[in-house]
Amino acid sequence: MKDLTDIPALMHDIGARARAAAADLAFAPSEAKQKALEAAADAVWARRAEIVAANAKDLDFGCEKGLTEAMMDRLTLTEDRIKGICDSLRTVAAQDDPVGAVTSEWDRPSGLHIQRVRTPLGVVGVIYESRPNVTADAGALCLKAGNAVILRGGSESFHSSGAIHACLVEGLKAAGLPEDAIQLVPTRDRAAVSEMLTMTDFIDVIVPRGGKGLVGLVQREARVPVFAHLEGIVHIYLDKEADPVKALAVVRNAKTRRTGICGAAECLLIHRDVVDTIGQGVIRALLEAGVEVRADETLRAIEGTQEATADDWGCEYLDMIIAAKVVEDIDGAIAHIRRYGSNHTDCIVTEDDAAADRFFQRLDSAILMRNASTQFADGGEFGMGAEIGIATGKMHARGPVGAEQLTSFKYLVTGDGTVRG
Repeated sequence: MKDLTDIPALMHDIGARARAAAADLAFAPSEAKQKALEAAADAVWARRAEIVAANAKDLDFGCEKGLTEAMMDRLTLTEDRIKGICDSLRTVAAQDDPVGAVTSEWDRPSGLHIQRVRTPLGVVGVIYESRPNVTADAGALCLKAGNAVILRGGSESFHSSGAIHACLVEGLKAAGLPEDAIQLVPTRDRAAVSEMLTMTDFIDVIVPRGGKGLVGLVQREARVPVFAHLEGIVHIYLDKEADPVKALAVVRNAKTRRTGICGAAECLLIHRDVVDTIGQGVIRALLEAGVEVRADETLRAIEGTQEATADDWGCEYLDMIIAAKVVEDIDGAIAHIRRYGSNHTDCIVTEDDAAADRFFQRLDSAILMRNASTQFADGGEFGMGAEIGIATGKMHARGPVGAEQLTSFKYLVTGDGTVRG
């Protein structure tokens, strides 16, 4: 029985076992990894009643902590959502193995043949809040990319994550892969997080997945490299050439489908020329859907809106709230997004190709969209099966981080007794 009170010793042991498992996974057969994920999916579905029961404990804990409605939604596992977890595991299982893939090769006049080949990162540490499905997504993607992973879920999802993790371990056993390939930190003690951030001997990269507070903590204290996942301050700009039907559908879905995910729209920018037409219609539709619209001075003329303050620009609500502002033109929208955005996801609704091109060229968000709901900002929707997060930094991985993004590369150089003159 592990001593869960001696956090440094606990984490050292987990790290050492992860490093050993990573050495084996680096050359694990594709068939074994696929079998492990398929068996894990079978186990999740077979144990769905247990997972729902574990989730009920977490929901009670969340209520006691006073979590918001949006956070409770993130935490909740229904049978449909458990089926979604199974589907994601199977989708990742069926993908091509990125490890060993030759991304480029060439010959040199010297006689050398050079290949650049994908290789695992090693050990990935994932620190996340609330959403228990991240346990399955992160475990699956890291395994597919040949990495061992150390998972530290939020205190709210402790029981749910544990139940899902047990299914992943069952899959590893079935495939004859090391059980230490996917480990879940078995304590709610926050000292485990601080310990992970400094485990440079064992962890190759940290992926934080959560709110601004968590990501800020990781970026301040980490000694291990970090894939930054900042908050989703997501903007939608309604251009003067927006189609009214598309505008209504995109904005309503982007805000209301699920308010607690990082791709949910948080700020609506409206070209002055369409304030009294498309703008009015979209804002009234949001109000009718129960969204609190915090509007600038111009849009406050629409009955039912609330007055926006300076704090509403650049705010991630994760709730049925949206900020709304009139801009003079597309450049005004671009300037606003540059100032208040988080480089996560931003969208333009327009039928004007030139306007869309300008929006795409002059903004540098990880994901830019045209005439599509920002709720599609998701690795599963991008065809990756799942995601470990959406990286908003510019080093190594950017946007949805799937299995391919969890690899590095090495060069394989072949000669024939070749020497350098």
